Amino acid sequence: MNDLDLSRCPVPREQQPIQEYQALKEGCLFRASQGTLGSYLKALAWIGLPSWLIVAPIAAASFAPERFPLQFLLSATLGASAVVGLALLRLFLGWKYVCDRLQNPVVVYEESGWYDGQTWTKTESVLARDRLIVEYQLRPIFQRLRRTAIGLGLVVGVSAIAWSLA
Repeated sequence: MNDLDLSRCPVPREQQPIQEYQALKEGCLFRASQGTLGSYLKALAWIGLPSWLIVAPIAAASFAPERFPLQFLLSATLGASAVVGLALLRLFLGWKYVCDRLQNPVVVYEESGWYDGQTWTKTESVLARDRLIVEYQLRPIFQRLRRTAIGLGLVVGVSAIAWSLA
């Protein structure tokens, strides 16, 4: 944003969509979701593996691993997949919120509290910049999240089929 746009913008700095985007992408998981595929998968593994270790004793209480190894493995995997699914949901909702704020030509903000909501119409240059961020920074993230959700759905589907065959 150039100096002219900043001087006309009444929105408090922390409520400006570009600042919300900058703050969100600094978060650990959010940073990984926009990084390389390896760093993204590593971050998901750091969620999935500990989740599996936490869920495994619960699965073992239901299905003794020595008597029902497949059911134990599948139930622990499904439990860990649910935790990874919640992390994906958090990523999606966070990026979606920022995406909506960037795409919207009007910024809703609060000057001092919830009771004094105001609006500001973005200038053409600010709107163009924000829409470029959405197109070239956020769309690839949404595609990655969509592919990950499909992959997670396949894991759940294959697990369900294996469960029914066991």
